[in-house]
Amino acid sequence: MSRCIIHADLDAFFASVEQLDNPDLRGRPVVVGGPPESRGVVAAASYEARAYGIHSAMPMRTALSLCPQAVRLSPRFQRYADISKRVMDIFRQLTPLVERISLDEAFLDVSERVSKGCSPEEAASTVKERVRRGVGLTVSVGVASSKSVAKIASGLNKPDGLTVVSPGGEQQFLAPLPVQSLWGVGPKTAERLAGDSITTIGDLAGKSEE
Repeated sequence: MSRCIIHADLDAFFASVEQLDNPDLRGRPVVVGGPPESRGVVAAASYEARAYGIHSAMPMRTALSLCPQAVRLSPRFQRYADISKRVMDIFRQLTPLVERISLDEAFLDVSERVSKGCSPEEAASTVKERVRRGVGLTVSVGVASSKSVAKIASGLNKPDGLTVVSPGGEQQFLAPLPVQSLWGVGPKTAERLAGDSITTIGDLAGKSEE
């Protein structure tokens, strides 16, 4: 039996919790992080804020210069932890095989559920619907036969995405994607690889180990 792994990633988690708790913030650019005067950085940005080029780890001063109308909020880590626990409990109702990676993401092994007749798409849709109904947040999910491919898949159609990579289709799915889609390949590594004409995962796969 082929494994069926779901990577579930809550969308813009900290910012989404703030919009959940304060309906006035919904549809507005929200950035969570320290104040600009104390060299604060962005811990999370809503998708409305991301439209202005704001991203995590950006200096808050830069973020607010890109979007002066953004609402800056200090993090409420205990609240995020409470919501995360509720989400993980929902995951464990679907399968006992849950590997939490951080407050806002986890792997779920739903191989047994699929072996009993549930399709991978149905399993993923159930995850999304249970989180939406139980907590009020959206989650993007990727489904594949391995954790690494599932994680890449979950990031492709955010927010609220669902991407399934069928067993045997991994190579075709991965080949055209940018090499930095791989877990652990950051900007510096991608730059070095580009120097060797490696810009996609397919380029990398075609090279020798050396």
